[in-house]
Amino acid sequence: MVKIKSFSVGNGDMFYIDHSSDNFTIIDCNLPTFNATRKKNYIDELKALSQRNGITRFISTHGDQDHIHGLKEIDEAINIVNFYTVKNEATKDDPTTDFNHYCKLRDDTSKAFYLERNIIRKWMNEGNDERGSAGLRIQWPILTNEYFLDEQENAKNGLTPNNLSPIITYHLENGATFAWMGDLETEFMDNVVAEKITLPEVDVLFAPHHGRKTGTVPDVWLNLLNPKIIVLGEAPVEHLAEYPGYNLIKQNYTGNINFYLGTGTLDIFVENPQYSVSFLNDNYLDNDEDEEFYIGSLDIPFN
Repeated sequence: MVKIKSFSVGNGDMFYIDHSSDNFTIIDCNLPTFNATRKKNYIDELKALSQRNGITRFISTHGDQDHIHGLKEIDEAINIVNFYTVKNEATKDDPTTDFNHYCKLRDDTSKAFYLERNIIRKWMNEGNDERGSAGLRIQWPILTNEYFLDEQENAKNGLTPNNLSPIITYHLENGATFAWMGDLETEFMDNVVAEKITLPEVDVLFAPHHGRKTGTVPDVWLNLLNPKIIVLGEAPVEHLAEYPGYNLIKQNYTGNINFYLGTGTLDIFVENPQYSVSFLNDNYLDNDEDEEFYIGSLDIPFN
């Protein structure tokens, strides 16, 4: 069974996918500073899962601190040899240790793999006799898009790299589809609609920019994605987008979220035993792990 985890890290992002194939994928990191025990536990968990799988990849959506905090420590723990990011020359006026480490990995051609729409990569989305595909697809960026090129130049000049973020989807055969959008901003997404990008329907969308209003996904994009669940991150409550008419899971209240993907089903567990939603089916599952509590399941049509 595939497990996708959305870590509770405060105002930032950190995820992993423990694939059913011999693959392990980390997407962004923001190791917590508020709890040393939790930080150690997160590193230990990543290390154990990395050692259990043959291929570990780290996907960095962009180089802002709330998406790379702890990158150097994680690299020291698991030895990142497959570093995926959108090619860029982003700079910072006051670079942190982690940003410098991001740049080191980003510019290391022996470790870096650069993302763009529809790119093919062995074991990322192509399997062979040695191991299966990880089920990952890159839906964006289109490298020739004029707005994207402007954002590359802005990031090179020290402005925000938010809009360098790729759109990543993960699909389990006959199971759920997930999407990540980094910190894409609403105005930028509105601008690139004219590119007529195609996006698959998804079951779970992690709202960009931690669910902030500044990253509200435009209706045109939402109509394509048609998410059954939108997960809002841990941005301040007053800054969160609303997404009326969509089913929401709010990580400000859940703590860690664990998604277990099987054939035709998606089971969801959270850290907070008091959290509940009304839109999921109750399959009366027991809690198999400490500190995770079942909140319901989603039926997934075979596809």
